[in-house]
Amino acid sequence: MTPDAAGRPGDEQGRPLRPSKPAEARRAVERAISARCRSGGARCDADALSDALLVASELTTNAILHGGGVTDFRIDVDGPALRVSVSDRSDALPAPVPPADRQGRWRVGGRGWPIVCRLARDVRVSGLPSGGKCISVLVPLS
Repeated sequence: MTPDAAGRPGDEQGRPLRPSKPAEARRAVERAISARCRSGGARCDADALSDALLVASELTTNAILHGGGVTDFRIDVDGPALRVSVSDRSDALPAPVPPADRQGRWRVGGRGWPIVCRLARDVRVSGLPSGGKCISVLVPLS
């Protein structure tokens, strides 16, 4: 992972990373946290790493499935926490979906946003001037 000019995670050529698959977001988070731990800048707690990977994956999945695709993706390891920001094309705010429909049948999906809200702190959803939204969360690393 090579940072772009603004310090965002990038691909091998330094272009900004815009994951088209949740696995790409997870790999970027894993590389950022591993690099920070190797440099002694943060503790590497296995459970916290799992939480960060799951949150990045869920935010990316939601942007792809419900937001028209990822338009920006930023990660920053800041001391004891990881900031993950994912932007998409949709102005619609995330909302929890009841696990069952009116007939009592269990729905597939709908659990990502509650997972993000449970594992992350400082959850922010903001509209973007050009349309769409940015969801930014802080995931504790210890």
